[in-house]
Amino acid sequence: MSDHGTVIGPRAVRFERMLPGPIERVWAYLTEPDKRATWFAGGEMELRVGGRVAFRFHHADFAPPDEPVPERFEKYRDAVIDSPGVVTRCEAPRLLVFEWGEEDGSSSEVTFELEPVGERARLVLTHRRLADRAAMIGVSGGWHGHLAVLADVLAEGRACAFWSVIDRAEADYEKRYPME
Repeated sequence: MSDHGTVIGPRAVRFERMLPGPIERVWAYLTEPDKRATWFAGGEMELRVGGRVAFRFHHADFAPPDEPVPERFEKYRDAVIDSPGVVTRCEAPRLLVFEWGEEDGSSSEVTFELEPVGERARLVLTHRRLADRAAMIGVSGGWHGHLAVLADVLAEGRACAFWSVIDRAEADYEKRYPME
C-alpha cells in the first residue's frame, strides 16, 4: 500500500492507510473534537444524517512548533479557520460521509471508511467533487500531511512533521496527477 493518494475519477482522490487500532480508537480520532484537533481540525460534528459539521482549523495545535513553515503556508501557522459541512452518512464505527464547503453547491464530499485488520485499522479516505486539478493537488497534499500526523499521533502521541510533508507532497502530486 502506497501512502500516496490516487486519482479515482475526474475530480476524486483516494487514500489508504493502515493505522494502529482498534477501529473504535481511530473512529474517536475522526469524530471527537478534542482528538480530531490533534491531527486535523477541532469543532463539533453531529454524528447523524443531516448533522452539522463545524471544523475549526488551528494548525498550531498539532504542528511541531520548531518545524520550519514554508513561506506559502506562513499565513496558516497561527490562523484559526472555520469551515462548515453536513453529515450525509454515519455508521459508527465504520463509515462517515460529509459534504464540506460552500452552500452555493460547490461543496465537496469526504468519505472515511474503517475496517479492522487484526489489531490495526484500514482507513480509506475518498474526497470527491473537487473543483479541478489544482484543487485535487492541494487537497491531496493537505490530506497527505494530515494523515501523516494522524498516524504519528496514534503511534507516538504527537505529530512528528506537518508543513514539510504537505510541501513535498504537493510537489509530488503536481507530477503524479495528469494534466486536464
